Amino acid sequence: MTAAPPSTSISEAPAGGRHRRWYRDPGRLVPVLLVLLGFAVLASVEAPRGRFRTDVIAGRDEAFSFEFAVSIIAPLGRGLYTTARATVLAFTITLVLGLVLALLRRSGSRLVRWPAAFVIEFIRSTPILVQFIFFQQLVRAIDGVSLGAVQILILVLGVHYATYASEAYRAGIDSVPKGQWEAAIALNLSPLTTWTRIVIPQAVPNVLPTLGNYLVAALKDAPIAGPVLGVPGILFAATAIRGDTFRQVEPFLLAGAGFLLVSLPAAWLVRRLEARVAYERT
Repeated sequence: MTAAPPSTSISEAPAGGRHRRWYRDPGRLVPVLLVLLGFAVLASVEAPRGRFRTDVIAGRDEAFSFEFAVSIIAPLGRGLYTTARATVLAFTITLVLGLVLALLRRSGSRLVRWPAAFVIEFIRSTPILVQFIFFQQLVRAIDGVSLGAVQILILVLGVHYATYASEAYRAGIDSVPKGQWEAAIALNLSPLTTWTRIVIPQAVPNVLPTLGNYLVAALKDAPIAGPVLGVPGILFAATAIRGDTFRQVEPFLLAGAGFLLVSLPAAWLVRRLEARVAYERT
C-alpha cells in the first residue's frame, strides 16, 4: 500500500503562495495609511469659520428649490465637518477607554471590579442628553476648568460609548478559547505577554462589527449636543437655516444626505478591515 504524501501546511507552501503580512503588502498598506491620514486631518485641521449668509431666501410656501439647496451646502458642509471631526476624536477615546474598562471589570479584586461595573451600568442606563447637560454644568462649577462646547462633546460622547465598547470587548475576551489561556500558563508567559500577544489579538477581531456599529451610532448622536451645548454641527446649522429662511425641507434633506456621505464609507471601511483581519487569521 502506498503511503499518502504528507500534507503541506501554509507555512511550508511555496513562496508564491505564502500569506504576506498586511504591512508588507502595498495593496493593504496604502488603504490603511490613507485612512490614518484622513483621521489625522480631521483631528488637526480646524473647521473653516463662517456664518450662514445667502441672498437666496425662499418663501415658506414655495416648493423644493434646487437653487436654495445649492446655496446652503457651504454652511451645512462646515457643520458636517465639525460633527465628523468630533465623532472621530470621541471614538478614539472610546476604543482605548472601552478596553481599559473591560479589563477593570474582569479584575480579580472586588475593589476594582465593582466600581468599574457601577460606572459602566450607570452611564449606559442614563440618556446621553442628560450626560451632556450634567457635564456642562460640572465644568462651569469647577474653578479653573475651561472647556469649549466641542471639547465637552468629544469627552462625553467618547466616555458614553466607551461603556458600550467595554461590554463588546468583554464578550470578545470571553470568546477566546480556554485552551489559549492554559497554553499561556503552560509556557510560563507573563500576564502582559498573554494579553498583548494572545488574548487581545484574538478578541478584538471578533468585536469589530460591533465597534463599527457604535461608530455610526456615535455619529448620529453627536448632533444632539447642538441645542444643548451650542456645538455648530450639521443639525445645528440646518436648524439655524430653517429659522432664518422658514424653509426646513432643503436643509434637513441635505443634512440627512451628509450623514449618509460619512456613515456609509465608515461602515464600508469597517467591513473591509474585518475582511482583512479575517484573511490574516486564516
